[in-house]
Amino acid sequence: MHNLRGSLMMVAAMAGFAIEDAVIKHLALTLPVGQVMVLIGLGGALVYGALAARRGYSLIVPEFARGAVLMRNLCEMLGAASFVMAIVLAPLAAVTAILQAMPLVVTLGAALFLGEPVGWRRWSAILIGFAGVLLILRPGSAAFEPAALLAVIAVLGLSARDLATRRVPAHIHSLQLSGWGFAMIVPAGLLLLALTATAPVMPAAADWGWLVAGLSAGILAYAALVSATRLGDIAVTTPFRYSRLVFAMLIGFAVFGERPDAMTLAGSALVVGAGLFTVWRQIRLQRRALRGC
Repeated sequence: MHNLRGSLMMVAAMAGFAIEDAVIKHLALTLPVGQVMVLIGLGGALVYGALAARRGYSLIVPEFARGAVLMRNLCEMLGAASFVMAIVLAPLAAVTAILQAMPLVVTLGAALFLGEPVGWRRWSAILIGFAGVLLILRPGSAAFEPAALLAVIAVLGLSARDLATRRVPAHIHSLQLSGWGFAMIVPAGLLLLALTATAPVMPAAADWGWLVAGLSAGILAYAALVSATRLGDIAVTTPFRYSRLVFAMLIGFAVFGERPDAMTLAGSALVVGAGLFTVWRQIRLQRRALRGC
């Protein structure tokens, strides 16, 4: 029963994140992308700051600009800003599919920079997953979408963030990290406004409503994700993370008129399959190590 509830929570979380992505893409139809980033960053930082304060934590602490936390925040800024621009400028399904390569990049980074052992099976999965990303991107072809490269930058930034998180002191709460992550989108958005010489505009009442809806979806998704990881076995709940791609494809088709072609679908299947294998293999190795203790 716990695994069932955990799996349902994971699916709900992925649906919430997909809705949040769609709202951001919708807002960018009437507002400058940089301004959308600033509004999302401020809103998320305020909400997570308030949630952290209720638990007795503050976002304004010296650790914000030190060591692994600083590195994590900078990587978060790069990854989150690139992801927001990617979902605004490129097809939602393609961007979400590329994002699913994160477990592969994290595994690659852990092997190269943290010295973690990676066997030939996971190396093969990484190569297959990267081949899937190339199928989605198709550089050099008429179907190539340059804006989709922002999704690749997002994957690199967010994967580096996850690697840096492993070095974050244990007393730093996840709500603080989430609040800082949103806060780092603000300077990126301001920089984009400056570089594009774009003046912010006053959002309409409907835009404010969409902003609240998007933030609410993201916050509820985060809560559901935490519940999923606490309720169910990670080996059971983790594969349901990939349901985000299904929701993104459905929303992209129904709301934005996106129709992924056969190559995008094939590339997505390779990325998801490689990611699932990598997660399964990692869990199996961890269990084997525990039995050997």
